[in-house]
Amino acid sequence: MTSTPEGTFRRMTDLIRAGDMEAVAELWAPDGIAEFPFAAGSSPRRLQGRAEVRAYLAHYPELMEMTEVAALTVRPTDDPDTVVVEWTATGRTVATSQPYRLDYIVVLTVRDGLITLFRDYWSPLSAASAAGNLGDLIGSLESRSA
Repeated sequence: MTSTPEGTFRRMTDLIRAGDMEAVAELWAPDGIAEFPFAAGSSPRRLQGRAEVRAYLAHYPELMEMTEVAALTVRPTDDPDTVVVEWTATGRTVATSQPYRLDYIVVLTVRDGLITLFRDYWSPLSAASAAGNLGDLIGSLESRSA
């Protein structure tokens, strides 16, 4: 296993493409954190620990099939354990078989080859649209404001 942040990230995307969510979860440190600052609707904003990450990822293969990392740029930071990754995933939505293209920015910290922080900046609207549940997301947002 590679211990660099970039190597860990690339391993993660390979495992996602293979549909091996159990192995993706194993990339997290037991107390590692996943944060989603732009999360909306029923999506969590923070997952604490490998067990929560595992539960979150369990149904991903039923929703999305990522087939390619269409673009990937890794930017180092002053901390050698932390990188900023700009990336684009393409694939298909399982429920609709429609293609999708989603852009992300991730701040990733890895220690001893395991993810200690994964801060994922993604568009909830784009993701809900790709997953075929944009109406559900909009409905959840409207019910919050009522």
